[in-house]
Amino acid sequence: MKVVIIGAQWGDEGKGKIVDYLAEDAKYVVRYAGGPNAGHTIVVDGKQFALHQVPSGILYPEKKVFLGAGMVIDPEKLFAELAMLKENGINWEGRVFISDRAHIILPKYRQMDKDRDSQRKRPIGTTGSGIGIAYSEKSHRDGLRLADLDWKEKMAEFDGEDLEYLNKYRDQLLSMRVDLTAKMWEYRKDNILFEGAQGAMLDIDSGTYPYVSSGASCAAGAETGCGIGPHDLDKILGVFKAYETRVGNGPMPTEFNAESEGELCDYVRNTGREYGVTTGRARRCGYLDLVALRYACRVNSMDGLVLTHLDIYDAMDQIEACVAYEINGKIVTDFPANIDDLNNAKPVLEKFDGWKTPLKEIKSYRKLPKQAKAYIEFIEGFTQTPVDIISVGYERDETFIRKSVWK
Repeated sequence: MKVVIIGAQWGDEGKGKIVDYLAEDAKYVVRYAGGPNAGHTIVVDGKQFALHQVPSGILYPEKKVFLGAGMVIDPEKLFAELAMLKENGINWEGRVFISDRAHIILPKYRQMDKDRDSQRKRPIGTTGSGIGIAYSEKSHRDGLRLADLDWKEKMAEFDGEDLEYLNKYRDQLLSMRVDLTAKMWEYRKDNILFEGAQGAMLDIDSGTYPYVSSGASCAAGAETGCGIGPHDLDKILGVFKAYETRVGNGPMPTEFNAESEGELCDYVRNTGREYGVTTGRARRCGYLDLVALRYACRVNSMDGLVLTHLDIYDAMDQIEACVAYEINGKIVTDFPANIDDLNNAKPVLEKFDGWKTPLKEIKSYRKLPKQAKAYIEFIEGFTQTPVDIISVGYERDETFIRKSVWK
């Protein structure tokens, strides 16, 4: 069975934890998009791991993981990440493989990325990881794939620092390469977990363009990024938080107002530890945007949702969620493409009673406070998508399943 995990918001939804949790019953984990701009945080037995390129299933000693064709790989950062894992007792040798069709980030791309963003009239707020440049070179058909390290004519295009850099990592990279399509066919009868990066609202086509990532963070990216076809996917799950966050620039209709809701913003940000894993930047915070979530469910054919950070609201008397936008005096219930409309949108909020109960101590949906259940059931009704998994903390066991993922 093949299951796709994507972010259903603007990234940072807790995908890493959920992939790690579900990987126990998967035989293989494949990351299909993005690069070192991603930051997936996993906590196991109180120990925190921050992964950027290596798929989250690596923490299970018997799992094989793959970096897909849709990724852009930074060799220097990849091998630093692998070294970190080894230092922490995670033996990765013989378990990490890279698609021979994945593209490579050169060191100069990082500065080029920052320079390009600084020259924009409307900066995007890039992480400066060279991601946009690598994808741009790919689209221009001037990029470098892992397979090309064995192509003499292509390698002849590089000299100086670029060639020295590539030669430094060439043998290591080639020793990890695989034909991912062939592997996916070989493993077609096994449980495979596909891990996305960023979030649905940052997808290059269906996100808030141009304030998006350069890769395919949508569910369809699992097909193009892993060398499989649409009929090969069995289930798509979208991970979302009980509230909204965003890093970088771009519209966010439900963002807390700094003047009137600054205290609420600080509470959510600090309680939820809303600081970027890759950049360290404080994330923008706001009310759960159900209009955007429903759009993400529709455009990605989501079979189910995964709700994380529900425990952040434990101490609150009342919580609110956005059910529509007011744009230039009109009520809008579908997510618009126009950036001006999104920037001018005011959230129409629905109020919910708080539960005033520490959810970390609860181990099943049945035992949740009725107020928390009411919030979840409203989300399900609004999005017409079931909430199959609920996370109430950072540890693996602070998660419970309402519907089996692997059936």
